[in-house]
Amino acid sequence: MNGYNYMNDNVYIGEVIGPDCESVNNKLTVTSKATVQPVALMRLNVFVPSSRPAKGTRTSIDATSVLKDLEFSRREGYDDIRITGERLSMAIDFKVWVGIIEAFSKYGLKTNSIKLTFHEFAGMCRFESKRFDSRLRKSISEALTRIRGKTITFTRSDSEGLQKVSVTGLLKTGELDFANDLVELEADQRLWELYQTDYTVLLRHKPINALTRKEAAQALYTFIESLPTNPVPISFKRIRDRLSLLSPVKEQNRIIKLALKQLQDIGYLDHSITKKGKETFILIHRRSANLKPGTAV
Repeated sequence: MNGYNYMNDNVYIGEVIGPDCESVNNKLTVTSKATVQPVALMRLNVFVPSSRPAKGTRTSIDATSVLKDLEFSRREGYDDIRITGERLSMAIDFKVWVGIIEAFSKYGLKTNSIKLTFHEFAGMCRFESKRFDSRLRKSISEALTRIRGKTITFTRSDSEGLQKVSVTGLLKTGELDFANDLVELEADQRLWELYQTDYTVLLRHKPINALTRKEAAQALYTFIESLPTNPVPISFKRIRDRLSLLSPVKEQNRIIKLALKQLQDIGYLDHSITKKGKETFILIHRRSANLKPGTAV
């Protein structure tokens, strides 16, 4: 991480540690302006817009293409990797995941098991202090349960069939002790590579905050921000898969167009839409960390 290299306003950890993020002896520190998220989780439909009909629905995501290059995967020769569990929402679950990432960034440099106060953890999740009540404690505990229940299964097969299976999760253990204002979190050290700089993308909080209650736009932001510099055109089908919306395709396309407009309205995205045959594509011209003046965050 020597020097700065700004490329088309698309900021990647490993290429850039900008003013929103600090690096000390390769320790990644998340600030109030930015958080670090594993690229794989942002490209996959792990965190999606809330949907009442889908509440409690379990999903299975093929994560082979984005997790096969983990050192753990390569060493063991796993050729099929799946993430299963209950749908995780942008409204609550994503915020709690941001808190988990920040907590490990601050306290997990030398250990995969950390402790911190609940009040500090809730702040890392970007919940306002005035909301630190019994309802919030319940919401965070339920989100932690859902995140802990998100299972990652690695399998290896050959011509004779299944040879090896390894099962882990986004979070190994989580404990909330409200009486003593304590949170204890443990990550699977075999997956620590997910949190390392080469596998992470910097997500700024301003766009997320400016898109309050606009979960489709928030989810689309996390996906677009995880893409490389000068990405190829993105099909609406790819975005529909990422958002995992349950409405008819025509309504999903309308939601996608609205989300794109909301990203453009806050000054984050400059894009155009084109068609090739029956498929619609998005062309990304520019992504900007600097939102329009007057944008509420």
